[in-house]
Amino acid sequence: MMIDTRKPAAHEDADPREEDARRNETDGDPGEAISVDDLLRAGVDADREASLRNEIAELKDRLLRAMADTENVRRRAEREKAEATLYAASNFARDLLSVADNMTRALEAMPEKERERADEATRNLLAGIDLTYRELMQVFERYNIRRVDPLGERFDPNFHQAMFEVPDPEAAPGTVVQVVQPGYRIGERVLRPALVGIAKAVPRQGPGRNDRAGSPS
Repeated sequence: MMIDTRKPAAHEDADPREEDARRNETDGDPGEAISVDDLLRAGVDADREASLRNEIAELKDRLLRAMADTENVRRRAEREKAEATLYAASNFARDLLSVADNMTRALEAMPEKERERADEATRNLLAGIDLTYRELMQVFERYNIRRVDPLGERFDPNFHQAMFEVPDPEAAPGTVVQVVQPGYRIGERVLRPALVGIAKAVPRQGPGRNDRAGSPS
């Protein structure tokens, strides 16, 4: 007699409910399968991410500051270069001011009526001086050098030098009423201040002062 030693299949006798329970115990819920190490690792990663974000923000701020400093240096260099080009002729132009002054004196030495009565050689000489003076002024203007002749203007201590005061009831105090010597400027810098006389207030006599002075005591 032969005995059947084969084991019955598990699914043949197993209860379906027990099989589901066994499967649930094996698989489990993914949310419940996170270990303590995983939680710690996640916390470390969050801190690392926050640290990296702060570091990126700091580096970005440093980069923006460095770019701003570089732009400021570039603009300063351009401004200094432009000023150096503009004011390079300052010393040379200052030495030429006396030449311009002498030409002006030569032209003013002979009034217009006397020029008309002068001989041809004298008129030609004066015309040559005048032409040379005008050309010198054009060269000055080409290099942004301008004559300062402030007659009738408000006194400016940056470009004018007061030599004396003149009582003038028709001019406001501080007004330039006489120019002794014109000045010159290059750009916004003064080459030579203009020598001027300025008006000062005329003291007014109080009302009834003469009457009181002449009345008997």
